[in-house]
Amino acid sequence: MSLAMQHRDAPDARPFDSAEIGAIAHLYRGEVYRSTIWRTRLDNTTNWSIVTMGIALSSTFSSPEASPLPLVLVGLLLAVFMTFEARRYRYFNVWRARARWMETHFYVAILTGAPLDDGWRDVLARDYSAPRHHITFARALGRRLRRTYIWILAIQSLAYWGKLAIHPTPAASFADFAARAAVGPIPGWLFLTLGAIYNLSWISFALGTLWLDRRKHGGRGKTQAMG
Repeated sequence: MSLAMQHRDAPDARPFDSAEIGAIAHLYRGEVYRSTIWRTRLDNTTNWSIVTMGIALSSTFSSPEASPLPLVLVGLLLAVFMTFEARRYRYFNVWRARARWMETHFYVAILTGAPLDDGWRDVLARDYSAPRHHITFARALGRRLRRTYIWILAIQSLAYWGKLAIHPTPAASFADFAARAAVGPIPGWLFLTLGAIYNLSWISFALGTLWLDRRKHGGRGKTQAMG
């Protein structure tokens, strides 16, 4: 165990004693607990989005005369919930990143018996002495969008298309399809155009933040940076 904790190029690096290893074990448990608590808060926000989407679907398909407007408005609510969840994810990611850092740089060395660069201690110590978010708000929003909300938005878009195309009867032409999207004095083509821009914007944002994540971490499974 002592060899596993020593720096490869610094033979004078002091290995952890049994008391320090026990303290790190308790520290790891604390970080896992805090990340679990914040993970629950993320799930709560996702549940709000799903419930809201269910209400919109029920309202839109409740009768042949029902307007598709609830499915449009729920898109705005989803954007609000996503911003809430991205903010919570930034806090969750602090605890998750610390726990993962200890797993990959401390416990892996114990389990494999392989020497590992002691620089991980300095990274973790700096993170405790000067706490900070490990991820920007944009990247946090992109992660929640790619992993959860992209599917909710897809259901919203398909339901809106289905309402216009087949409910209560199949649309006879594109003009009929667009006319069903109209709400009051606002023409249907405007709603369809704004909807296309809305969805394409989210897709572009998801791809852009994926590129930012990969530029920092070098692909899935890499551990050169926390967060």
